Amino acid sequence: MTAGEFKNWQAVQEEVRRRIHARIWAPGEMIPNEQDLAEEFGCARATVNRALRNLSEAGLLERRRKAGTRVALHPVRKATLSIPMIRKEIEDLGQSYGYERLFYRRGTPPEALLRQLKARENDQFVRVKSVQTADGAPFVFEDRWVNLTTVPGAAEQGFAETSANEWLLTHAPYTEGDIAFFAGNASEEVAGMLRCEAGAAIFVIDRVTWDNDRSITSVRQYFRPGYRMQTSI
Repeated sequence: MTAGEFKNWQAVQEEVRRRIHARIWAPGEMIPNEQDLAEEFGCARATVNRALRNLSEAGLLERRRKAGTRVALHPVRKATLSIPMIRKEIEDLGQSYGYERLFYRRGTPPEALLRQLKARENDQFVRVKSVQTADGAPFVFEDRWVNLTTVPGAAEQGFAETSANEWLLTHAPYTEGDIAFFAGNASEEVAGMLRCEAGAAIFVIDRVTWDNDRSITSVRQYFRPGYRMQTSI
């Protein structure tokens, strides 16, 4: 690839990736600084910065301020995960989608959750419980808190017809999030919602999303027995 072909950060990224994979730059080795790479590739330094930052986030490079950038000694492959829109996930399976709001009430989350959400004194919340179905059978039961101070439009929406999952993904862009996956056993309440036996093994997701330093929502989703999630690395 000639210098003239490095017109965007993606092209720079692929060339750097090629050199790493070809061991032109060996694991642990320092790579040229951004200015030198920009001159070599005939592009702006900001273009190089974007490419190296992306490769660092992918685990291929280690960047330290004032210490330069080196090839990761033990590269880590990172999984890519997007928050799924449940309706689309169900419809992609070729099944009909259904939704029912079970509970909607303003209130205050438990103290531990308030700390996790880094809630401020005047923050207001609403709790929403719902079930989403595939071909009439329960697919996921969710218990969610929404920060109305961050997303005031949620107070008017009410989630009577549209799930909070779908509405928030469309109307409340998030900048970051915390997520945990674990196996659980269905409580009496959850078993009743998913129409399975109490104690049945189920897949559970805990997730908090943020708009910069303001929490948007905290949700726990309980998926029907046998559910599996797939991602890529």
